[in-house]
Amino acid sequence: MIRPLVHNPAALAVPSLPAGPEDKEVAQDLLDTLLAFRKNCVGMAANMIGVRKNIIVFLDESCKNPTYTVLFNPEILKAEGEFETSESCLSLLGGPRPARRFQKIKVRYQNDAMDWRIKTYSGWTAQIIQHEIDHCRGILI
Repeated sequence: MIRPLVHNPAALAVPSLPAGPEDKEVAQDLLDTLLAFRKNCVGMAANMIGVRKNIIVFLDESCKNPTYTVLFNPEILKAEGEFETSESCLSLLGGPRPARRFQKIKVRYQNDAMDWRIKTYSGWTAQIIQHEIDHCRGILI
């Protein structure tokens, strides 16, 4: 189900709670909403649709065939190659804002079976993931 976007910075600044198996429907709604906005958006966090759960979805361009991926409870274990950039956000009105990101990140997360996994991402995909994890932590660009 496509859900309305949250634009209130105070609501977006509240850190998310851990996600569990009961949140799979939220993950599907998040994916549906991202797909509805795919012309202007490459990633979303659950708080962007009004759900304070630690779930992100993003366009994963790190694989041979880019696909939309859902991560439950993602956390960055290691980051390297810091750089300055600017980013826009579908939930925040106005133009691009400065952001500090890392070129390569190692992420621990749960998949849709709630099994823990670790994967390394780099480049654009890593930048998207960092932006969405910041959302889950209540950090706005």
